[in-house]
Formats: sequence, C-alpha cells, structure tokens
Amino acid sequence: MPRRKGASCFQGVQARLVFSHEGDKRAVLGLMRRFSAAVRFAYNRLLEGKPRKELKRQDGPLCTLFGLNTRYADDAILKAQGVLDSARELGMNPRKVVFGGRRLFLSLPNKHSPKLLEKRKAEWREKRQGLLYSRGDKTKGGNLNLRLEIKDGVLQLRINLGNGHHIYALLKTSHPNLKSLLQRIHSSEPYNVELRLRNGNIHTHVTWEEKTLSPVHTKEKGVLALDMNANPYHLAVALVGPDGGLKHHFAISLEEVDRAPNRGAKEILLWMVAHEVVDLAVAHGVAIATERLKHLRKSRRGDGSGRAFRSKQHRFAYASLLRKIHALAKKKGVEAIQVNPQDTSTIGMLKYAPQLSLSKDVAAAYVIGRRALGFKEALPDGYKRLLGDRAFQERTKTFYEGRVERLKEKKQREQNPYLRRRLSRDLRKASGALRLLSSLQGSSGSQKGSTDGRNPSGVNPWRVLRVGLFLPLLGREVPRDLSPLKPILTQGSWEGGRLA
Repeated sequence: MPRRKGASCFQGVQARLVFSHEGDKRAVLGLMRRFSAAVRFAYNRLLEGKPRKELKRQDGPLCTLFGLNTRYADDAILKAQGVLDSARELGMNPRKVVFGGRRLFLSLPNKHSPKLLEKRKAEWREKRQGLLYSRGDKTKGGNLNLRLEIKDGVLQLRINLGNGHHIYALLKTSHPNLKSLLQRIHSSEPYNVELRLRNGNIHTHVTWEEKTLSPVHTKEKGVLALDMNANPYHLAVALVGPDGGLKHHFAISLEEVDRAPNRGAKEILLWMVAHEVVDLAVAHGVAIATERLKHLRKSRRGDGSGRAFRSKQHRFAYASLLRKIHALAKKKGVEAIQVNPQDTSTIGMLKYAPQLSLSKDVAAAYVIGRRALGFKEALPDGYKRLLGDRAFQERTKTFYEGRVERLKEKKQREQNPYLRRRLSRDLRKASGALRLLSSLQGSSGSQKGSTDGRNPSGVNPWRVLRVGLFLPLLGREVPRDLSPLKPILTQGSWEGGRLA
C-alpha cells in the first residue's frame, strides 16, 4: 500500500557529555535547573490562561526571572505545553501533575534506610531539575542554543549559557545513527537537542525528522519473515516467495546481545541486527513480516522453565528489536507487515517442521510469512484422519486422565510451596488438555453440533493435535525433534505410536 505523501519519522542519537573542566559542568547544571524551573513556571501560567507571546518576551517573566534568552524561554513553554496536552489526553487533572514523577514523589515519605532515602532524593532532584531543551532551526544552521560542531576531528556540543558565554562538551557515543547525524551537521540541517541528568552524568538526545520513502520493496515479490525465540536466543528468518513457497531460511544468533556488558552495548548490537535484516530485505526486494507486538506474551517465546529460563526471558529484547526493524524498514522503503501471532508456532511445529525438516523456529517464521501473504493453513489429510481415529482419541484421553491423577497425588504429598505451585500449574495444563480432547470427541463437554470424527464448531484442531501429540507421543510440551510426526502427517496412522 503506498505511503501517504509527506509521511515522516524521527531519528535520534544518544550520547554522554564529557566536560574538560568541572566548572563548565557546574555551569551547565545551573542552566538546567533554571530551565527546569522555567518549565514548571510556564506550566502554571498556561493553566491560568497566559498567552505564549507574553511569556516568551525578552522582558517577560521567563527571561527576567530565570536568566534565559527568548529562544530558551519559548522552548520551556513548548515543553510545558506538551505536559499539559498529555495530561488532558490521558484524562488527568492538569493541576495534579507532579514534575519529576508522581510515583517517585509519593515514595519519598516512606520509611527507607538512610542510604536508600538519599538515593531516592537524588533521583527525584535529577528528574525534577535536570532538563535543558532546544529546538532546531533551519535558518540558524541547525540549532542556535545547543549547536553540534566538529572541532579537532571530534564531535562537540556548544552550549549557550544564555548570557553571551558558551561552553563546549565532548559527545561520547558509538550510536548507529551517528553517520546520519554527521551528514546533517555538514549540511546545516535542523536538529533538536535535549539534555538530561542521570546518575550524576549529563546525557544528550539529538533528534531530527526525516521524510520516509514510499514502500519500494513490497510483498508482491515475497516477504522476509521473522520469528524470535528466547531459548535458544536467536532470530529465525524465512524468505517466502509470492507463491507461498520457502525459498531460503537461516538463523541469526543473539547470544552476543545477551552477553552485552551494559544497556548501551546491547542497543548497538540490536541495531546492527536490525540493519542486517532490513538490508537483506532490500537485497531481495521483498517486504518484512513479523508478529504483531500488541498482547504478545514473552512466556510463549522459546521453550524451557525454571530460574535460568526466567532469567533469559527477563533479558529478552523481542519488542525492542522489532521496533528497530520496523523503523529502519520505514526509512529504507521496505513494507513492514504485522500479522496475528495466534498459533503460528503450533502450526509450524505440526505442519512444516516435520514436512520440510525445519527447526520449530524457522517453521514458525514460515507460517508468519505465509500469513502475511494471505495464505490460509489447511489441515493436512493425515491429521484429519488422525483426529477421527477412535484409538487416538481414547489413548490420549487415557494418558491425560492418568497424568491428572498422578499430579493430584504428587501435589498432596508435596510440602514445598514453590513446588506445589508448579504442580498446580502442570495440573491446570493437563486438565485443560483433557477438556480440549473431550470437546473433540463429542462428549458431554463438547460444543453443540459436534459429531464423532469431526471437529466441532469453535474447537481449534491445531491445538487438539498439539496436546494429543507432543506430550503423549514425543514426551515434551515443546519438543525440539519433530521428525517422528512425519509418518502421521502423511499417512494419518496411529499404529505403532507409543505414549511417553
């Protein structure tokens, strides 16, 4: 679909400021305190209905009370207006807005140890007083108050203190967008600069607006489908042709991202992966297909349990990587398609992993790609015959009935509350699987209209096959080796099938 004319997106670079003299840093901190106070003052005046023109005048209250020039004063009003608009859009009372964060403010009176209390107070002061912002201006060659300059071969920020004096600070960064920022500086294009105080250091965030290209690489030539998993930590990639066929597949390991020493290094590595993916889509002239981010549970990514697996889930950067990929795709004219993630992994494991000898993750990516192209996943004839097989129905039902009884007995004997909680979770899963199988069989728990050997209205056959095959036949809820399913997929025969 062609992108609307004039569409744009924001790009940015984050960096830490390094000052050559401690006195320079103190001067900038003083300017940030005055600017932050000016934002709060402007916010209250806007609530009173004061006009913007009156507030930003050189003889107005912002310039005279806080020692700011008119451009700084206008930017303070802009920040205050943004807070006010946000409060109204969220349905909040604008008079109850707390600068610095309401949650942190309310936590200050709580009983803390002296060390923790001092830490909270320092964080509160930084959030409340550590802000400085300046908008870019094309007519001023980029940004008048906070100007980026290249001096002695290094990138520096020239900070206007508002009294005719300037201070220079070195930008320390290795952000992937640094090259684009340097090009913008050389061409005197505008950019916005915001300074924030965090953990005693001053950080800067430079942003600018770029026009986005209309999609050049669309799904007419196919899609590059992505599926990310936490264990093992990697990105599965499947190149799907316009006819729905699998043309190529591979995996990109993300273990290096997991070993990153800090958040900044992790962000850089994720951007590098995003560039690799988008460049590959450009090379093949195809669109990018991913799962829809909204309501996607991290617990469904990968297989595993226990403390070690929960630790991996905590570091899982699925949404962050996909946002970066979508942002780059928009910038480079690649169509980005988001599909419903429901049952993509289940269909991939049951249908394409055994049929094409794929890993479960690549198979899931393949299903995502086919779904983005509009293909529906029909149930193979072998699985249809299996669902109507009385022996399959009875044996799987017997398996889960026995499992439910064993789990109940084990839970009654278990004294450890944490292990009892895990047994309760396994018991709920087993009971749910039993209900699902009973619905398929047309028993008392089934839905109206079900008949023997036929899927009743509303029962998902893929989910029935998952609970009926994975744990009973392969011994795991999420098996890695799915090759034993190939004879069942092609022949539909349960003969010789052994329950785990």
